[in-house]
Amino acid sequence: MVNLAELKTSMMKYFALSLLVLLLNCGGRTPEPTEVPAHLPPAAKTDSTAKTTQPEKPIQLEALPPAPDGWTEINKLDSSILLDLRYATKNNFVKEKMYDCPRCFFRTAVAEALVKAHKSLKKKGLGLKMYDCYRPRPIQWKLWNKVPDPRYVADPRKGSMHNRGMAADLTIVDSKGKELDMGTDFDYFGEKAYHAYTKLPKEVLDNRKLLKSTMDAVGMKFTTTEWWHYSFRAKTFPVADWVWECK
Repeated sequence: MVNLAELKTSMMKYFALSLLVLLLNCGGRTPEPTEVPAHLPPAAKTDSTAKTTQPEKPIQLEALPPAPDGWTEINKLDSSILLDLRYATKNNFVKEKMYDCPRCFFRTAVAEALVKAHKSLKKKGLGLKMYDCYRPRPIQWKLWNKVPDPRYVADPRKGSMHNRGMAADLTIVDSKGKELDMGTDFDYFGEKAYHAYTKLPKEVLDNRKLLKSTMDAVGMKFTTTEWWHYSFRAKTFPVADWVWECK
């Protein structure tokens, strides 16, 4: 004969065990941590110990490697000369950055002549701003490959005055750094940029005349088709290939 008390106890144990199994299967177990997929970039991974990256401090000229013998970085002679080196940006006629960083070098004699011109303008409350300085021949090749037209870019096999560290593309600024009106922007290819073009306001013609006379006084000669381009003529230098360092 079945003992009712024992049967009742067995059934209670069975129901209790079944209930425990059900609870475990329905979420009673603690889930394992979810890992960030390994293919995501490091910045997307969670790291509670990560620190906020501070922006780098501007590079000081004193911390950069010096120019080779016979060359001078213009701002080390006179830091008040402004730089707007267009080929270190995309704001140029090829719409592409050519230089890794904006540094302005010339042959030492050329740099000294430009500083002399700048100082003469400062007496009038004015100054110089550089658009382009020494241009390494490897950069000339990059420009030539973009625009293989000698009307606009010198053939790097022959080299240019820029490749020799003898040419400057520049303009005049007032005491607040504002450019004087020269009639066109830098690297404007057309008759309006020619020195012989006179269908311009008197102010523009006077500004171009001032730039021309200032450069001529220090031995820098103009180019007929570009009001901004001046070359040193007292001495000739060979084409150079070295490229400045940026850090």
